Parts: sequence; structure tokens; C-alpha cells
Amino acid sequence: MKTLAIVGTFDTKGKELSYVKEIVEELGLKTFTINTGVFESEFKVDVTNQEVVAEVGENISDIVKKHDRGYATEVLSKSIEKIIPRLYNEGKFDGIISFGGTGGTSIVTPGMRALPIGVPKIMVSTVAAGDTSFYIGTSDLIMMPSVVDVAGLNRVSTQIFQNAAHAIAGMLKFESKKIEHKKPLVAATMFGLTTPAVNYATEYLEKRGYEVLIFHATGVGGKTMESLIDNGYIEGVLDLTTTEWCDELFGGVLNAGPNRLEAAALNKVPQVVSLGAIDMVNFGSFDTVPSKYKGRKFYKHNPSVTLMRTNKEENKLLGEKIAEKLNLAKQDTVLIIPNKGLSGIDKEGEVFYGPEEDKILFDSIKKNLNSDVVKIIDMDTVINDKNFAETAAQELIHMMNRKNNN
Repeated sequence: MKTLAIVGTFDTKGKELSYVKEIVEELGLKTFTINTGVFESEFKVDVTNQEVVAEVGENISDIVKKHDRGYATEVLSKSIEKIIPRLYNEGKFDGIISFGGTGGTSIVTPGMRALPIGVPKIMVSTVAAGDTSFYIGTSDLIMMPSVVDVAGLNRVSTQIFQNAAHAIAGMLKFESKKIEHKKPLVAATMFGLTTPAVNYATEYLEKRGYEVLIFHATGVGGKTMESLIDNGYIEGVLDLTTTEWCDELFGGVLNAGPNRLEAAALNKVPQVVSLGAIDMVNFGSFDTVPSKYKGRKFYKHNPSVTLMRTNKEENKLLGEKIAEKLNLAKQDTVLIIPNKGLSGIDKEGEVFYGPEEDKILFDSIKKNLNSDVVKIIDMDTVINDKNFAETAAQELIHMMNRKNNN
């Protein structure tokens, strides 16, 4: 029989959490309760709030005396981030669910994010209808809107609670047969305007026995890939689309943070890197573009996406940043430069074609690259050329084979 962890502020939402506990047990699951409230639970729980905060060397009575909600939330959040994966590894539960507002959500989601991908995890929250990236991060956490506040049992809240309980019970009870994965796992980055290149490379790799995970380079995609590399899932990286750095440096909406392009280097994972879609910064609809960019070259990709062509000054900075990240490499790395265009619209006859801008990018990278383990391959093609893509795949296979044979 599977066990579901029910985590939440049992001091203030005991009635609501008990209701969910009852439903789950009627569905044939065991429950494991964890109190994340500042005060004592309204009924006996399996893990008390004192046990939770002891995980980081704190005492719940000291927290109560401070009368500081922000401090309490911070301590409980850090504690949950540590105790949840530990209890899971000890076999205490198989899935996790929680209910809360902004405070409850911020306390429990760090612990949910710390669990492995595939572990069922649902957060029913008052903030689930907004930007949830802060809570979800790079995990497979499911956030479900509570519609009304998680306060009391009424005709709306009980329906939401039931649906959430039934959903996670289904995840726990209806397991798919585990498939043995013996193929080496490769991560690849793609954008709409680099799709042909990644498709060609993926086809080449799959025909030779590799499994390819494709990440859309839209910020969260790059972050997720970096996280999976850090956690040891990935054996080779085909990072053809590094456009997220444009948004990180110049205020676009699809940035992946300051650690993009680090994980493979620091974890000695073979990687082939290119400069896909470095010719563009991404914004929302045209009226969202910052006024400081007035007069620049734009392309309306669709009504909600506006692309701005990177200029010479920006490409110099991009080259410096990419070289900085590649200089971290501790394992053989290949950088392939497509000299005739970086995307589907950066080629002769297209709207973002800019050979002078691109050359400044290439020269800046070469000037600042000082790692002995990084090999540069210049190709007189556009990035979406089949030969370019297959060369990238070949180089990655070569490095992966060499690593496995050492």
C-alpha cells in the first residue's frame, strides 16, 4: 500500500488537511502527516513542527517568541527543503500533497522541488493561477488553483480538495511498468528558429542508439537542462541554442539565469555548444519592449512575441560571456560556429541577416577563450544546415565514446 505525505500548517488548517487525509485513506492509501505550522497541531501528526525545524538546528519555541512571521516562514522553508527528501529516501512516503496560501506554498514547495522527478507532488495554492515559476523551479511539481482561499470547508473548497486527492491517488495507484533505459541520454537545446538543426542532429543520434531530451530554450528550459545535468541524468549535451544569454544580458523575457552554460563544464559532461538564435532578444508583444530600444530592428514573431536583433556592442558582450562559461570546461568541449547565420532569420535574404554583427560575436569569443580543452570548429554554413547538425552530433558521439573508454 502506497503512502501519501500530507504536509501543511496543521495548527491553522487542521480541519481542511484532515478532510483530505480522510479522503485519501478511503481511497486505499496510507497517510504520513507533517506539520509546517508555527504552533502545535490540532491533532497528532507523524512529524511535528519541532522535528521539522530541528532539521536546521532551530527550536520551535524560540521561533514563536520572536513573533516574526517572515523569519518563521524562512526557517520552516529551509527545514522542509532538507527534511522532505530525507524522509522520502527513508521510505516514509511515496508522494506528497499540500494546501496553502502564499506562506504555506513558499514553505512546502522547496521540499517538493528537492524530490526526484517522477515522485507525485501536488500543491493546491491560492497563487497557482499566477506566475508559478518561483515555486515550481525546474521540478515536475503540479500546482493546482485553490479557487477560494484554503480556509474552511465549503461547496467549492471541498470539490477542489477532492479533485486534488483523487488526482494524486491516481498517480500513486496507477503506476506504469518501469522501462529499462539503457540508451545514453543526451540533452539538446532548441528554439523555433533552430528547429531544423536540432531535428537533424536528433535523428542522427537516435539512429545510433542515443536517447535525446530536447529543451526549449525559453528560460525554464535552459534552467531545467542545467539542473538535470547537475543531478547526473545527462551523459552528453548538444547545446546548439544558447539564445537565453541574450535575454539574461539585455532584459529579455526568456532568460535562464546567470549559471546557464555551466553544468556540463563543471560536471565534466561532454558537450557541443553552438550559437543558435544569439541574433535575437525576446520580448512580449511590441508594446512591452523597453523604450530604450526604440529605433532598433524588430521582428514580430507572433502577436505575443517580439524579437530584437542583437547589435555589434551586444554581440561583443555575448562573446565575452560565452567564452567565460566555456573557460570553465574541465572536459573536452567543442564549439561549432555557423559562419553564415545563427537562426532561421539570420541568413542571407532574411530580416535579421547580419554578417558584421555575427563576426563581432565570433571574434569576441575567440579573443576571450583561453581553455585548452575547448576545440573550435568554423563551418561556412547556416546553423540549420543538415551537415552542420550532423557534424555537431558526430563530435558529441566522439567525445562520449572517448570518455567511456577512458
